[in-house]
Amino acid sequence: MTLVSGIADAQGFIHADRIWQGGKARWDEVGKSALGFIIGIAVYWRSLKHMKHLGILSPETQTIVWFSVTIAGVALVSGKAFRWPLVDQAVALVVLSGVGWLMVRAG
Repeated sequence: MTLVSGIADAQGFIHADRIWQGGKARWDEVGKSALGFIIGIAVYWRSLKHMKHLGILSPETQTIVWFSVTIAGVALVSGKAFRWPLVDQAVALVVLSGVGWLMVRAG
């Protein structure tokens, strides 16, 4: 469920970036962005029940799980991460690994 939440929020961020193209509000992108965020938060709230059941109780750890999925979702869904130089892709993996480390240590 956290994966669905993160991907929905990633869509919200991707469409939010497109709202002001050309200097005017694009209401179709506003709607797509809002829908992504609405779905994302609704699924996130539901995923909290499952996280608590799994023993993930701290809001810091819950947020870090969501953040990791969302940032990876933005990078992957936009397709831009595949065009990054290899060194940048490696740094992204190290950062996500560090976030994973914090989840284990703080959780």
